[in-house]
Amino acid sequence: MLVREVMVKSVRTVKAADSVRSVAAIICTNKISGLPVVDDQNKLIGLISEKDILNSLLPSYHDFLEDPIGARDFVGMEKSYSVVLQREVSELMTKKLFAVSPDDPVMKAASQMALHKFRRMPVVEKDGTLAGIVSLGDIHKAIFKRELGI
Repeated sequence: MLVREVMVKSVRTVKAADSVRSVAAIICTNKISGLPVVDDQNKLIGLISEKDILNSLLPSYHDFLEDPIGARDFVGMEKSYSVVLQREVSELMTKKLFAVSPDDPVMKAASQMALHKFRRMPVVEKDGTLAGIVSLGDIHKAIFKRELGI
């Protein structure tokens, strides 16, 4: 079975210059955990997730060394969320990307997701344009349906 047979083709995307506020709104209203970031030619340039947004609120190791008391200001961290929402997607997005091709076997995608601890992965054409997204759930359902003859 190939990735193209199970992937979701209509994927919400954002641009690097979009605000994190717009991403948070899409994530919350659509009950998804992240979005592909594309350029004007629909080429995949990054991913942004709720994890990226929340991690930006947390202190770094350096913060702990410089101010161990302030680095534990959990109320302050939560209050800084409004500042994070004003940032651009490009500041928080993950740029180290793992993707699969529509012509890859689904188990290659599943193996990559397991290896890197992802639940979903972008699907890109040879020219780098976003073709869709595939999740472990998509793969499991497709194999399960095939085995049941549904």
